[in-house]
Amino acid sequence: MDAILLQVLNGLDKGSAYALIALGLTLIFGTLGVVNFAHGALFMIGAFCSVTVQKILNISTVAEHPTQKDFLGNPLKVETPYVETWFGTDVGASIIDWSVPLAILFAIPVMLVIGFIMERGLIKHFYKRPHADQILVTFGLAIVLQEVIKYFYGANPIPTPAPDAFRGSFDFGAFFGLDVSLIYPYWRLVYFGFSALVIGAVFAFLQFTTFGMVVRAGMADRETVGLLGIDIDRRFTIMFGIAAAVAGLAGVMYAPINSPNYHMGMDFLVLSFVVVVVGGMGSLPGAVLAGFMLGILESFASMNEVKAILPGIDQIIIYVVAIFILLTRPRGLMGRKGVMEE
Repeated sequence: MDAILLQVLNGLDKGSAYALIALGLTLIFGTLGVVNFAHGALFMIGAFCSVTVQKILNISTVAEHPTQKDFLGNPLKVETPYVETWFGTDVGASIIDWSVPLAILFAIPVMLVIGFIMERGLIKHFYKRPHADQILVTFGLAIVLQEVIKYFYGANPIPTPAPDAFRGSFDFGAFFGLDVSLIYPYWRLVYFGFSALVIGAVFAFLQFTTFGMVVRAGMADRETVGLLGIDIDRRFTIMFGIAAAVAGLAGVMYAPINSPNYHMGMDFLVLSFVVVVVGGMGSLPGAVLAGFMLGILESFASMNEVKAILPGIDQIIIYVVAIFILLTRPRGLMGRKGVMEE
């Protein structure tokens, strides 16, 4: 029983990442009709926003210690981060410790600008082109972005720790008075809660704001909304930026779970596209549902007991489920009629 609960929890945090990336993919496809293969790169850039903030906060001044010597007998050089100089040792150390959550404030404007530049500078020229052209150009853009990151940050993963307050694990067994030990890392719980908050905020924005209502109307019938004198293209451009920000935030908070590397976006991209297809192209609830469902299934498939019976099943379970669902429900779990047929 404890193993089952643990796999459900493991699946929730991985499913959270799938759901956030798939949500952004679906927003872009549903509004602009663009199949964006560069979306995984936005997730990766978000993770490197955490790395960047961590590096900025650790920029230090070097001074010679008045009494201590190094092993050569020279005055010992001591590095002191500027934030500790400006705010005091304790406050400065706390700011550095909380660099990942603080990176959210840095990532939101950065990702909005990147999304705006991508849409206005490149992707808008491919709106009326076949999906194959869109896939080729966005896939090429993803490779360019990851090579840029590799040039500036190197090829090796960069550890980006969570704040001290969220290191360690929570014992669900002891908390609920069970006889089993059910240990789960604190930060993965934080990631799940953060994902639920972002997903809820996106749905509330689309459901309860005038801007969101216009966007949803444009997703359903773009031409009619345009005939009413509404500049729907400008709103869709903003939605592209919001989708980029959602992917970036998913990457920021995932950095302590998986040390950022230039290839991490591509690792998530293929699986996230499968999530979008399973959920139904253009369906936001479908993307979230499929993200969590496939994350949990993948987690169960990685159990040793399952792999002993079906070796390698954890590597293919998502694709097997996708084939089964598409054979029985060609539009995915919650896909709308006519989305892919157009």
